[in-house]
Amino acid sequence: MSAYENLPVYKKALDLARYFDDVVSHFAKRHKYTIGAKLVNLSCDVLLLIAAANKKAERKERLVQAIAKLEAIKVLLHLSKEVRAFHNFHSFEVAVKKVLEVLKQCEGWSKCQNSSSGKP
Repeated sequence: MSAYENLPVYKKALDLARYFDDVVSHFAKRHKYTIGAKLVNLSCDVLLLIAAANKKAERKERLVQAIAKLEAIKVLLHLSKEVRAFHNFHSFEVAVKKVLEVLKQCEGWSKCQNSSSGKP
């Protein structure tokens, strides 16, 4: 088992990627292959960046990239809600909560790295 697999943020990001893989399958065809594919791809990117961030040398850069991708996911979620891609509001609500959980943990990890390196 790799060291990153025990990280709580990795587990949350994995849960997010699995959730998007499942929920996008219920999108209408016109949304599944546009917005849905981007949501799945971005969530997989976040998962890979978090795994890479476990290496101390790459941590700060990878966390910044993961946070940027999570912000992009938030924008796509808002668009998905506006075009009614989700089959119900509860699915949208769960997606937002999962994204915010991962984002909060990534930001906390990033702040911890900044404070430990002597930066404000």
